[in-house]
Amino acid sequence: MSRGPRPTPVAVIAVAAVTSMLFTLPLLGLILRAPWSSLIGDLTSPESRDALRLSLWCTLWATMLSVCFGLPLAWVLARVRFPGRSLLRGLVLLPLVLPPVVGGVALLSAFSRSGLVGRPLYEWFGIQLTFSTAGVVLAATFVALPFFVITTEAGFKAADQRYEDVAATLGASRFVTFTKVTLPLVAPSIAAGAVLSGARALGEFGATITFAGNIVGRTQTMPLAIYMALQSDTNLAIGLSLVLLAISLAVMALALRDRSERRDNVRNRKSLS
Repeated sequence: MSRGPRPTPVAVIAVAAVTSMLFTLPLLGLILRAPWSSLIGDLTSPESRDALRLSLWCTLWATMLSVCFGLPLAWVLARVRFPGRSLLRGLVLLPLVLPPVVGGVALLSAFSRSGLVGRPLYEWFGIQLTFSTAGVVLAATFVALPFFVITTEAGFKAADQRYEDVAATLGASRFVTFTKVTLPLVAPSIAAGAVLSGARALGEFGATITFAGNIVGRTQTMPLAIYMALQSDTNLAIGLSLVLLAISLAVMALALRDRSERRDNVRNRKSLS
């Protein structure tokens, strides 16, 4: 005689409900305190428009750089065995746990005008990354890249390499195999990694303000504008926070949708086989 699923203990449900409120109440408080009557005016001010435009522009660049540089790195970490691979993976994932301000200080040590790389860049080519929009992109890429790498690496590891072996036996070159077989297999992981890295770049604060500063129109992104508005105009800070909240919710909905579709595709393949 088969037994049905056991009922969930009431205590577990109660703790889960309380934990859920930990995430719900701050968002509810933000929505209830929003200055809806003046929200449009606050969000259409020149400072707000500049901060939003700069945030979206830098996020787009940081996401593209994360994909371009993270894809080969994720493949190497997933498919190539070499001494020090675990150390390299640890270095790549370090920004996930590194305090953002420490990341900014590290970027200053490397890319400022007196830094390890920044000095020759400035002396030889006149390129200064600190206090510039390019510095914002660099800081956002630094904190966002690990999200793409760890997600895409998992996709490479989960991909069935038998399809690649079949393509190789049929005479396909490595490039053709990678572009026609491997990439389609890991495309959902690449998309999810790009979404997560973009979301992280959009919300970056600590490394940006430490490395690139807080210059209106040049380096002041939405998180920095919110921080400055808290000191003088709380309503503006709440309005800008609502914009970031809406964008973040849209990004998470997209990521969860891709993940759900990927899970459904796996189930369909198993049912067909």
